[in-house]
Amino acid sequence: MTEPAAIPQREAMVEDGLLQGLSGLAAAVVAMPLELDIPGVEQDRALQREIAEQLGDYVVPRLENLGAPLLVVVGGSTGAGKSTLVNSIVGRRVSATGVLRPTTRTPVLVHHPADTEWFRSGRVLPDVVRTGSNSRRANTIRQVACSTLWPGVAVLDAPDFDSIDETNREMAEQLLGAADLWLFVTSAARYADQVPWDYLRRAADRNASIAVVLDRTSPEALGEVRRHLARMLSEHGLSDVALFSVPESTPDSEGVLPTGDVAQVVSWLRHLADDEAQRREIVLRTLQGAITHDVQESRQLESALTRQVDAAAQLRQDVASVYLSAHADLMTAATDGTMLRGEVLARWQDFVGSGEIFRKLERTVGSWRDKLFRRKPTTPEEVEEAAVSGLHLLILDRAERAAEEVARAWDSTQAGRTLLDSQRGLDRASRDVRVRAERIAREWREAVFELVAEQGSDKKTKARALSLGVNAAGVTLMVVVFAGTAGLTGAELGIAGGTAAAGQAVLNAVFGDQAVRDLADQAGKDLARRLEDLLESEAERYLDLLPDDVALESAHWQLEAAIASVAPPRGRRSR
Repeated sequence: MTEPAAIPQREAMVEDGLLQGLSGLAAAVVAMPLELDIPGVEQDRALQREIAEQLGDYVVPRLENLGAPLLVVVGGSTGAGKSTLVNSIVGRRVSATGVLRPTTRTPVLVHHPADTEWFRSGRVLPDVVRTGSNSRRANTIRQVACSTLWPGVAVLDAPDFDSIDETNREMAEQLLGAADLWLFVTSAARYADQVPWDYLRRAADRNASIAVVLDRTSPEALGEVRRHLARMLSEHGLSDVALFSVPESTPDSEGVLPTGDVAQVVSWLRHLADDEAQRREIVLRTLQGAITHDVQESRQLESALTRQVDAAAQLRQDVASVYLSAHADLMTAATDGTMLRGEVLARWQDFVGSGEIFRKLERTVGSWRDKLFRRKPTTPEEVEEAAVSGLHLLILDRAERAAEEVARAWDSTQAGRTLLDSQRGLDRASRDVRVRAERIAREWREAVFELVAEQGSDKKTKARALSLGVNAAGVTLMVVVFAGTAGLTGAELGIAGGTAAAGQAVLNAVFGDQAVRDLADQAGKDLARRLEDLLESEAERYLDLLPDDVALESAHWQLEAAIASVAPPRGRRSR
């Protein structure tokens, strides 16, 4: 393996900003919002968890305390004999052994009493709970102080990384990421398994410090298996790792193997405990590899965040385009004559055709009356109700269609489907939209009546407005807005249709041409605003499920800045 560049003393690291930079990187990685279920997000989240754990559990604490005890994590496949080896190193039973799998349900950390404070303080593996006994709880380590071990070296029996229990596998990976030295244990039956070699390859990529123990191998097969294992290690770029052999034998009642069988491993670890310089070399190798790995892999998280930003933007755009279109469609339907059909048209024609609206304005609009058939008497209130009901149904229909359109758009993406599945009913308008749509129609009618009442309070128009009545004038203005004829004159009015043109003529006679244009414009804008408010609240049902775009952009910027603040470790000058 390539020797790591020298890492400066703690004071120099503070001056260089390395500690601060890596602490900031850890915080930025933890805060990353990988919320959307886009393709590849599970791998992104696993990488986020891996980097965050290694920075928080190992890199930052170790940089702050380069002289702390060496943490040797014993890892390997199921049934490789890890717990028995740990007991044999310590000289007594500290970790449970047996045939039931997984045996190591609670990781066991064994250290000399002199090193208790370092491991109890939470500076290393700060988020893992310490306990003095076996526990079934996740994220827990049993901590044992044992005087038969040596100061300066601690041994941690980790769960199997090929365990059938996912929690055990995750804990094993977290502990390996926090190791100064990984003591990989395998056996004649398991040394060629793919899973452990995947872990070993990743460790080699990080330039981590590794030793390998070939355990539970019969004396007859030991030589051949060891040679094959050594070739495999060389093929995986691990030719210079320490390789130990432990022959197959029967442990005593304490779960401890004969002293001679583990003498090589014990002697090597004891030498490390006595040799501070060698311990530091191991620490620097692993630490350098971890820093390089974490900084490089964090750049992949930048790309992951970019994909989250893009996916959120697309989902947000799907919602915005549908509801903008819905608003435009509603305003078009409310002002292009669509509303002057069916019941609304029938009630309006009855009202106009009855002649009631012209009775007080005979000289001004009599010619329009002659063009209309006489109808049965109809009150303004009947026209009002038909108009309110028609507008209500129009709003309700378009709100339902908008919900269906957003659901179809979101269903075309993995992230969108997940969000739709997370909350029922998103393919329909909200439950209260019917009530709200009716309220909008009625409140708009009242607003229109207020407009004509205010316009009719002018001295010049007061008499004519009183003679017509606020309700009749208000209904007529609603019809003018529905017909979209405000501002048209002469032949254009005739083209727009007799009923709507009659309404405009009536209002012109009362308020004047320009005033009618202004009234219709104000009424139309007021309706547009009310519809916009309703549709925006409908859109919020979807937007509320998306990660905040400002938070996403901020997280991306913070991660980018944190990576930039940590100079490539190999480029740092030696102190």
